[in-house]
Amino acid sequence: MPAPTALRRGLAALAALPLLALAACGYGSQARHDGTAQVAAGAERTDGLGSVRIGYFGNLTHATALVGMRKGFFQKELGATRVEPAVFNAGPSEIEALNSGSIDIGWIGPSPAINGYAKSGGTDLRIIGGSASGGVKLVVNPKRITTAKDVRGKRIATPQLGNTQDVAFLDWAAGRGWKVDAQSGKGDVTVVRMDNKITPDAYGSGSVDGAWVPEPTASKLVAEGAKVLLDESSLWPDKKFVITNIVVRQGFLKEHPKAVEAVLRASVETNKWINAHPGQAKAAANRQLAADSGTALPAGVLDPAWKSITFTDDPLASTLGTEARHAVEAGLLRKPDLKGIYDLTILNKVLEDQGAGTVGDAGLGTR
Repeated sequence: MPAPTALRRGLAALAALPLLALAACGYGSQARHDGTAQVAAGAERTDGLGSVRIGYFGNLTHATALVGMRKGFFQKELGATRVEPAVFNAGPSEIEALNSGSIDIGWIGPSPAINGYAKSGGTDLRIIGGSASGGVKLVVNPKRITTAKDVRGKRIATPQLGNTQDVAFLDWAAGRGWKVDAQSGKGDVTVVRMDNKITPDAYGSGSVDGAWVPEPTASKLVAEGAKVLLDESSLWPDKKFVITNIVVRQGFLKEHPKAVEAVLRASVETNKWINAHPGQAKAAANRQLAADSGTALPAGVLDPAWKSITFTDDPLASTLGTEARHAVEAGLLRKPDLKGIYDLTILNKVLEDQGAGTVGDAGLGTR
């Protein structure tokens, strides 16, 4: 555990992160590329491509990508076109990689997708599918907080200024009538922005009283004695809200639609397999986490974290619009024009081919 002085300095530095940096619940900031599956003998290239570069985070909320890599679903659908995974630890780095052409397709949270689309004037990315819902909790020190009203006056961690969970916590606090300066995090409750990987140490040292965080960070804190005060899903209609989307570079979508279709077929097949084999899928996701990070999650963290996540092909588009509105109301984002952020044409073709129901874009599609 870091010394108190070093930890305070680290927290101060993290609190000074620029507005709307929008990390989407990852750990760190670097990407790593390596192969995970063998190309089948006699397979042909998709769209003539030598490779497709796919980005994702080492989080359970990105388990579609984790399991798809581990079980070879992506490589199977892409044939002789090799999958090149890129493991990211934060939303800004993945959006930067997407915009620069370093990756082609990525799994990412809603706030980075909104911010990336808005900042580019709608030219850099499209959301082409859903992946996961849920998996976010407010966990607290039970010795300091026993009810929601006790959160007032306390120090609550979120992953980064303006990220998906930061916006959600600010909106929840505003709904209770509390005033918080969104940029500084100061007010009736103090919001402390820090990387998820240091949140357990900060909680253990008493530097924060709780955290609004995604899985597996929430369950890591519970393993250290924290209690779940609120599951964010309870705040949403039907307890569903988007936590992970699939995005693509618009240029790649236009030039290589067959490759995009192959990745989406693999994603749909992966989610189908996850929901049919939850125990095996959980183990596969954990093995891929270990391969990517060097460390697997213990059962006491993995099991409760996995239970709180729903894997779905539906991007839950109406909740994306709500999350954008929450960011605007918090003062973290100018009102964005999100028309055209979705193109679900290929996903719906894949779903129809499998006899499944199609999904909607809440009026935010390209057509």
